Amino acid sequence: MKSTKTILASCLAASLTFSTTASATDCARDAMLVFDGSASMAELGLNLADPKRIDDARTALHDAMPQIAPVRRIGLLTYGPGPENSCEGINLKFGPVADAAQPILEAIELLDPNGLTPLTEAVRTAADVLNYRSEPGIVVLVTDGNETCGGRPCALGAELAATDRDLTVHVIGFRVVTDRFAWDSPEANVYPDGISVAKCLSDQTGGMYVSTETIDELSQALRRTLGCALIG
Repeated sequence: MKSTKTILASCLAASLTFSTTASATDCARDAMLVFDGSASMAELGLNLADPKRIDDARTALHDAMPQIAPVRRIGLLTYGPGPENSCEGINLKFGPVADAAQPILEAIELLDPNGLTPLTEAVRTAADVLNYRSEPGIVVLVTDGNETCGGRPCALGAELAATDRDLTVHVIGFRVVTDRFAWDSPEANVYPDGISVAKCLSDQTGGMYVSTETIDELSQALRRTLGCALIG
C-alpha cells in the first residue's frame, strides 16, 4: 500500500503537470485585440490638464505589450475612426502574428479617435478572423463605453457561446461612461451605470470583465487577459 506521502507527492506532480499543460495550451491560443478608437477616447476628463483617454491607453499598451507579445500571437482590430457619427469605422489592422508588440503600438499611435462605437460588430469580426467555429481563440475588447450603433452584445455573446469551438472574450472597461437611455444601445440597461453592456460578451463566453481607471490598472488588465499564465 502506498504511503500518505507517496500519494500526496503523486497528486502534486499530477497537479503541476496539468497546470503546466493548461498554461501552455492557453498560450498557444491566438488572440485578437479589439481597441476602442471612437470619439469619446479623445475626450478630456473633468480636469482639463489631464491627458485624453487615448493618450493614457497608449501609455498602458507601451508598458504591457512588450511582455505579452513574445508568448502569444496577437492581431489588432480597431473601431471608431471614420466620418463623424459613423458606425462604419471597423478596421482590421492585421490577424494574429508573432511578436506583434511593435505593429500594435505603431497602429495605436496613429489612431485618431472619431466616430461611434460599433463594438458588437467589431467583436464579431475579430471572432471571424480567429475562425472561432473551428479554432480556439481569445478576444480582448478595450472599450470606454456602451455599444452606440444598435448592436446587441448580449445576443452576440450567446451566439458565440453556442457556436464556438473554444472562444473566450475578455472585456476591459477603461474609464467607462455609459448612457442608459441611448436609443442606439438596445441592451444598455442590462448592467448598472459604470459597467459597459459589453460585459455580456465576457459573461456568456467565460471571460473576465475588468474595470480600470488608471494607466497601471489598464496595463495590468491587458497582462491578465491578453497575456498567459507563463508570464512571470
